[in-house]
Amino acid sequence: MTLALTTNPYAGYTYGYPHKTAYRRLDPPAELAPLWATEDRSNLFGYVHLPFCEMRCGFCNLFTTANPHDDLVGRYLEALEREARATAEIIHPATPARYAIGGGTPTYLPPAELARLLEVFPRVFGRAVAEVPTSIETSPATATPERTTLLADAGVRRISIGIQSMDLAEVHRIGRRQRDDEVRGALDTLRTLGPPVLNIDLMYGLPDQTPDTWLATLREALRWHPEEVFAYPLYVRPLTGLDHVGASPTDMRPELYRLGRDLLLAEGYEQTSMRRFRRRGIEEVDDEYACQSDGMVGLGCGARSYTRELHYSREYAVGRRGVKAIIDDYVNLTDADLRVARHGFRLDADERMRRFVLQSLLHIDGLDVEACRATTGADPETLPLDRLVADGLATRTAGRVQLTPDGLALSDAIGPMLYSARVTDLSRDHDLR
Repeated sequence: MTLALTTNPYAGYTYGYPHKTAYRRLDPPAELAPLWATEDRSNLFGYVHLPFCEMRCGFCNLFTTANPHDDLVGRYLEALEREARATAEIIHPATPARYAIGGGTPTYLPPAELARLLEVFPRVFGRAVAEVPTSIETSPATATPERTTLLADAGVRRISIGIQSMDLAEVHRIGRRQRDDEVRGALDTLRTLGPPVLNIDLMYGLPDQTPDTWLATLREALRWHPEEVFAYPLYVRPLTGLDHVGASPTDMRPELYRLGRDLLLAEGYEQTSMRRFRRRGIEEVDDEYACQSDGMVGLGCGARSYTRELHYSREYAVGRRGVKAIIDDYVNLTDADLRVARHGFRLDADERMRRFVLQSLLHIDGLDVEACRATTGADPETLPLDRLVADGLATRTAGRVQLTPDGLALSDAIGPMLYSARVTDLSRDHDLR
């Protein structure tokens, strides 16, 4: 097994299971009120998606579009507020455990509209951002003092900024317009005016990146003492800018991963997953959503919502025309449309078990086998867990299976190996637009 996994260690990033590419049109559509009526709504995760950025990076396959006209932004916020009112009626009463705002780049919005975005959560849950651990994403160009102060004053607890590399030649090669003074100014602003928890997203495997430039990027980023660092391997996905120009990651990704991991561990960080490193000694920032328990309410046309038996969202696209068409549909939805799910994936016991395993096993805490059985009604021992243990990629102690350092390094191969054939086939056959 180890040989097979190391042959293709970057098969795919298991961000959520199943991926949106496995979603299909629901026939019949699902009425949201009865769907949520039987769910535990005492510990929900609220997520708002803003599909706008000031630029589209060459590696990005997220649901977003760059520099929309002002009228579309205004109409999107109006639609979001209508969806918030409808959702509040559907899930009431509900108690939020955490909020997150992603995209896109939420701080693309001017301050007045950013403040309007923060008010979406109280409309749904009746609790302000300051009352619930809240995370938001930003970018070097939009992390201005005015926006940063607004977020901190509102009570946002964690802010995540995508830098990718401190080497300008490297970021330009991945289609990212980024200035050195802008990056450093933004990090200074976030550190002095921003929320208490700072995360910096970095990326390895960039074209022509070397061990020296990768380690230099990490050392430079640590000058701002971030509470977290996410280190992502580069993927070139279909319909992205890098895909259009035929770019590919450096084949040094495994070596760069090990070098980066070792440096971060030596600098006082602990590893909680293949990508996430948290500074030791800080208060738990609780930003990793425990998807085993489901209960996510997503708002906006790129957001997903999770119940125990149905995951749903709007349609998914990467290309500019596909994204624009979905946003145009969203801003024209009627109030009745907002109460129905038309696109999603129904989970049976086996799929719920695989989801539980993936969300547990790829985290440093590992998989509680009995908890998985009790929660999902299916047996995780039907998966090749013993093979992972036999190959030294996992350990088994007191009913818990945990990846070893070698296993964590192969997370992007182990994850897809545990997908069901149904999900694999649906994602493969998805008509990406």
